[in-house]
Amino acid sequence: MIVLQPDGWSQPKGYSNGVMAEGRMVFVGGQIGWNGQQEFETDDFAGQVEQTLRNIVDVLAVAGGGPEHITRMTWYVVDKAEYLACQRELGAAYRKVIGNHFPAMALVQVVALVEDRAKVEIEATAVLPAG
Repeated sequence: MIVLQPDGWSQPKGYSNGVMAEGRMVFVGGQIGWNGQQEFETDDFAGQVEQTLRNIVDVLAVAGGGPEHITRMTWYVVDKAEYLACQRELGAAYRKVIGNHFPAMALVQVVALVEDRAKVEIEATAVLPAG
């Protein structure tokens, strides 16, 4: 993966403006903060984010991929203020699961998610090496 950073632009924090990759594409549908048995273990925002990221990594593993192959993520949150209030905890959860890999990302506040207890939903695209 090659990070695309235009000359003269400020360095983004926690994401990339763009990435370029070549290989097999994997599309991970929207994951939420419940475990593999579809049970929520926490209502804590950062806790749900950590579980959501683990779910993404688990799906990628089935295709033979890992966090380093993620090229794009779209985050959907029900409360932007809650997201902004726990940046330190979110950063720690992100680094714990994904590491220091920062794909292109977008964040959108939505009115609600399908699962009432879900505070975040994240979809991801990954590109695994060809072959």
